[in-house]
Amino acid sequence: MATKQRKRRLPRSITVILVILIAGTAAAGILFAIRHLSSSSGTGEATYTVTQEIVKNVIEISGTIEAAQSQTLQAAGDGTVTAVYVEEGDTVKKGQILLELETTEQEYAIAKLDYTIAQTKINGSSKDLELLELERKSLVTKLENRRITAAFDGVLAEFSASVGDYLLAQDSVGTLIERSYLKSYVEVVETDAPKLMPGQIVHCTFPAYENGTIDGYIFSYPSVGSVTNRGASVVNVQIRIDDPPEIILPNYSFTGEIEISPPENLILVEREAIGRENGETFVERILRDGSTERITVTVEPYGTTHVNITSGNINPGDTLKAQSTPRVSGTRQNTNGNASNRETQNPAGIPLGGPAGGMPPMR
Repeated sequence: MATKQRKRRLPRSITVILVILIAGTAAAGILFAIRHLSSSSGTGEATYTVTQEIVKNVIEISGTIEAAQSQTLQAAGDGTVTAVYVEEGDTVKKGQILLELETTEQEYAIAKLDYTIAQTKINGSSKDLELLELERKSLVTKLENRRITAAFDGVLAEFSASVGDYLLAQDSVGTLIERSYLKSYVEVVETDAPKLMPGQIVHCTFPAYENGTIDGYIFSYPSVGSVTNRGASVVNVQIRIDDPPEIILPNYSFTGEIEISPPENLILVEREAIGRENGETFVERILRDGSTERITVTVEPYGTTHVNITSGNINPGDTLKAQSTPRVSGTRQNTNGNASNRETQNPAGIPLGGPAGGMPPMR
């Protein structure tokens, strides 16, 4: 009787893992081949190109700019405009009279009171005279309030009034601004607040200004934070822009960056381009004629694949010769130069190989 032979099948889970391992190994091989070919000098030797990166340490902000000082020009009482001395756009001085309302009533009240004061000086008591003098001061103030005057040196950003206009109390006829500097209050989140210092440079970008950024600075900020209507804890920082361009007007919007420290210029290259020999860290720059030039450098790690060259005559665009084998998944070089397996786990829990070659110790 013939004996049937059963084929032994692998469990489905093991089959899936094997397929994943085979696909991963193939992908790693392809990536290595592409990297090796792309960094090759054409002679079969791997090369690496030095790049430059500028790192900024900034706090991003946005806000609306306003004038250093602003005065709303309002009438203190009802009346007819009898004189206008300025126009919109004029530059005025502190205390300058801009507009006057009819003063007949106030002038009559003062004249009548002056007559009473004169009579009191002859026949009245000193106490009555004292009270009349106080009343006169009040009437003089009311007379002065029939005029609108400038509270500071500035420019009439808005002004609209003519002789014969009748104004009600608190009617506005314009706005006076002082723009020796512009200011804004911006919110900085609590996590960035410890980085703030008065005087830090602020680079501001205005949609209305096409010639780049306008630099301001941090003028002040409070010692306590506040909570926004969104529930965020912030510090309200006042920034200023001295001598702003004429094109930048109050209420213009802007975005900006508070510069915590100057931009850092990094010179970067792959770790495999760095060699070490007899306690010296070096690179080999490939010259136009194909020869190499050995240059002593100091470096610091930058991420997992690159280093930052902190000293040494190396420039962006330089081509460097490889000093160690590019990292390949599955093997690494031991101290005897032989390949050895290195088991690691990826996030899915599947064993993978470690890096090949070796970056010399950084200093």
